[in-house]
Amino acid sequence: MAQNTRTVPVGTPTDVTQNHVKGGIGESTLRPDGTLKVTGEFAYSSDMWHEDMLWGQILRSTVAHAEIVSIDTSEALTMDGVYAVLTHEDLPAAKNYGMEFQDTPVLAYGKVRHHGEPVALVAADHPETARRAAAKIKIEYRELPVITDEASALAPDAILVHENRDDHHSGHVPHPNIVHRQPIIRGNADEAAQRADVIVKGEYTFGMQDQAFLGPESGLAVPAEDGGVDLYVATQWLHSDLKQIAPCLGLPEEKVRMTMAGVGGAFGGREDISMQILASILALRTGKPVKMVYNRYESFFGHVHRHPAKLYYEHGATKDGKLTHMKCKIVLDGGAYASSTASVVGNASSLSVGPYVIEDVEIEAIGLYTNNPPCGAMRGFGAVQACFAYEAQMDKLAAKLGMDPVELRQLNAMEQGTIMPTGQVVDSPAPVAELLRRVKARPMPPERQWETAGEGADVRALPGGLSNTSHGEGVVRGVGYAVGIKNVGFSEGFDDYSTAKIRIEVINGEAVATVHTAMAEVGQGGVTIHAQIARTELGVQQVTIHPADTQVGSAGSTSAGRQTYMTGGAIKNSCEIVREKVLEIGRRKFGSYHPAWANAELLLEGGKVVTDGGEALATIADVLEDQAVEVEEEWRHRPTQAFDLVTGQGDGHVQYAFAAHRAVVEVDTELGLVKVIELACAQDVGKAVNPLSVVGQIQGGTTQGLGVAVMEEIIVDPKTAKVRNPSFTDYLIPTILDTPTIPVDYLELADPNAPYGVRGIGEAPTLSSTPAVLAAIRAATGLELNKTPVRPEALTGTL
Repeated sequence: MAQNTRTVPVGTPTDVTQNHVKGGIGESTLRPDGTLKVTGEFAYSSDMWHEDMLWGQILRSTVAHAEIVSIDTSEALTMDGVYAVLTHEDLPAAKNYGMEFQDTPVLAYGKVRHHGEPVALVAADHPETARRAAAKIKIEYRELPVITDEASALAPDAILVHENRDDHHSGHVPHPNIVHRQPIIRGNADEAAQRADVIVKGEYTFGMQDQAFLGPESGLAVPAEDGGVDLYVATQWLHSDLKQIAPCLGLPEEKVRMTMAGVGGAFGGREDISMQILASILALRTGKPVKMVYNRYESFFGHVHRHPAKLYYEHGATKDGKLTHMKCKIVLDGGAYASSTASVVGNASSLSVGPYVIEDVEIEAIGLYTNNPPCGAMRGFGAVQACFAYEAQMDKLAAKLGMDPVELRQLNAMEQGTIMPTGQVVDSPAPVAELLRRVKARPMPPERQWETAGEGADVRALPGGLSNTSHGEGVVRGVGYAVGIKNVGFSEGFDDYSTAKIRIEVINGEAVATVHTAMAEVGQGGVTIHAQIARTELGVQQVTIHPADTQVGSAGSTSAGRQTYMTGGAIKNSCEIVREKVLEIGRRKFGSYHPAWANAELLLEGGKVVTDGGEALATIADVLEDQAVEVEEEWRHRPTQAFDLVTGQGDGHVQYAFAAHRAVVEVDTELGLVKVIELACAQDVGKAVNPLSVVGQIQGGTTQGLGVAVMEEIIVDPKTAKVRNPSFTDYLIPTILDTPTIPVDYLELADPNAPYGVRGIGEAPTLSSTPAVLAAIRAATGLELNKTPVRPEALTGTL
């Protein structure tokens, strides 16, 4: 297969002009919301307002595990301006919700299971009044022992986080505090180990990462005259929310009308319900619109996080570097409620080998219930934790064999036709060795960049930056490499589909298309891609993107790198049907005047109906005149299978994505400070629908991986299970001063099974950036460093 490759420097749009429609597939079109966002004019969900609006406020638990002895709301109810104070006793219908299991209480009843769990609810005419009223609610707790790790969760006498579990996973997990267990057995790892000349083992710890989106959870619920509610909310999946909200309100789904509000980032943290049910209950109870906006402190408790993990790995290799076997155990802490832990376990286990050929494997992944904060979806979804461990193992093997770490990876790299540990054949390009070659071949950034001739040291380029802690003494450079594999789309037999409604009509003599989907625009750029597809498929220039809502069929979640593949595929499919309908109208109107209208190969191009030979027959406006054509259709990808619960075999994934990184770091070994100079990425994107957006997604994912490598971690007290750093003062994320140069080199190797050959883009770079940074720091310091994030005390020996 011919390779279509491009190297794109940071910030440089790629000029693609092969399409006949301006702003079509392959062009770098600008986001319509971009200027509004950078100037502060964009309307986020927290900016919404309604006449006679009330404010909602949640009272959250101050302990992590306790029986609720009593709740006294009397003082709060007597406050001026308070319209409602609710507990679980006031809930109108179902008391639990959840994405996969309905195990999460709307408001806690009986007991609380994690620090910050919602217990009571207030509506008042001013946000400060609502906060003061919530503070006056008196709750008496009887504290219980906390479950915080694998040992306490699986001890023979362990307290159960959830008593009386009743779900479809209970039959195959060895303990009630395990949400899900997924083994994968292929070949015989024990026998293969006998052929190994070298065996390396490692135990790795991956910290709990927050999505750290900039827009906190927020929304507005408006009671309707028909007894229903109109909900305007920042979310990732309108229809999943709807299926969870309606039963808790005691309403049919058609009476819960949801519309996407402006979203300030998501990264998985908005896939679960936050304030949607609570605001709606208050609106229905008071008969008034209710707005809820979490502050930053509350946001740390109001959404799921990335699963922290313990990973135990063993790899073997022959003396010439061929991998013989792999064994691993992955323990993911799911926290108090299931969220999407079961699916994260499936991802972590099925991708735990990495992008390598290993015939004999023995894998086990489990997800735990604990009293730690709930964990669920976050960019990378289980594959991030596994990649951190298997890439560290590759470096250990290379060191023990005396091999170049890139050459070892290339020697064992998977390719198209490789059989995964689950038995699935990789049936599209898998350019793992080529991606590694590209990042290794890049020129190195200059040494000692902090030295400015005649002007002294530029401290911004030094470890420690503007803190001015070092002027270059004891600074050592390190270089590290990593590569990862990520699935795209929902897996394991999930009925993954998307819906698109396409309308074409003539307005002021010009054919205009409208695209209506329920896709959540959370910053990934679907607002440009949907218009690009419509322009390309229909030949029109003017395309309107209808606001996303539940008045059209589901678009699925904006996660798993699936929206361009799935909703893009749905738009393409519906446009093709629209196109045929327009042509059929033309055949009926003009077929008797021109015999070419009978040609089944007629195309719409540039707003004109042309033959396959290029002869123009009419414009779309001529064909439609005062008619309109509208189509709403679902579109599905090829089916997947659930993994066998004993062997782990099954065609579980739709598509795979690959990215490789080279990290260049400088470390002050005396102070334990790290400066990442460059994080070069090479990635196969299948087809760059919008090249500028492609580069942005890769750079964004890379930066998130950098964060968890050197600074990001939610700290949970192991004795109390309380969160110790719920603020951006204490939970650090990369700023522009921490973000290195991120040159991007992308390949376009089409997946023949995907629309336009596209691959999901945004998640893959989050995998390999973290282990690449760790590898570079190890190279600079000679330390083992088996935990994220790397803190100064780990580098100076004071840990």
